[in-house]
Amino acid sequence: MRPYAVTGGRTKPRYDLAIEALVSAAPHPPRDVAMLTPEYRAIMDLCRSARSVAEVSALLKLPLGVARVLIADMALEGLLRLHQSRPAGTQPDLRLLERVLVGLRNL
Repeated sequence: MRPYAVTGGRTKPRYDLAIEALVSAAPHPPRDVAMLTPEYRAIMDLCRSARSVAEVSALLKLPLGVARVLIADMALEGLLRLHQSRPAGTQPDLRLLERVLVGLRNL
């Protein structure tokens, strides 16, 4: 339950965020990283190198919905940069999703 408390009970991000979208930490965050919540700091540390939303979820053991909400919020705050591979609202490439699934299973 704690992860959903961190999102204020929200289960959907403020905008469409693909699970295969790559996420990286902003090189110059707009505020002091030491003042962030533990979840935000963990995501920032993990995203020093580009990671997919699905990887962030799996590596931090967060439900995918929670990871998507936190990542979208952090991107809106300028803490993260998103690199989406497809326009919002379109269907994901099934081959890419299969590769993501294989990678997650290998974790």
